Amino acid sequence: MAVSLPLDPDHASRAASGLDIVGIDQWAGRFDLLSDAHRLRLLVCLHHAPDISVSDLAAAVGKSGTAVSQALRLLRQQGWVTSTKDGRIVRYRLADDTIHELLHWIGATHAEETVR
Repeated sequence: MAVSLPLDPDHASRAASGLDIVGIDQWAGRFDLLSDAHRLRLLVCLHHAPDISVSDLAAAVGKSGTAVSQALRLLRQQGWVTSTKDGRIVRYRLADDTIHELLHWIGATHAEETVR
């Protein structure tokens, strides 16, 4: 691929220096995960009702437990969610502060009271 010569090298250099600060690859990876509506629904549910089981999460989003587990596995591998054992039940919650803030930005809310 041919690279264009800049019209104003100083302006081009200033623009390029912003790329290092933002972390483009990390954000692209986040947006890639968020681009899947199923995963986004799960994240919103986890945000609104933390410490939820796979079966309750599956019922909330209208998917199978297997589909939810597969999506949670990917989100857990990325460090976005964490799980804890409650007897024989595994409960999930958000673990990534940046994703938590993004969910607020798109309008996700917290439940007033989380009832188990």
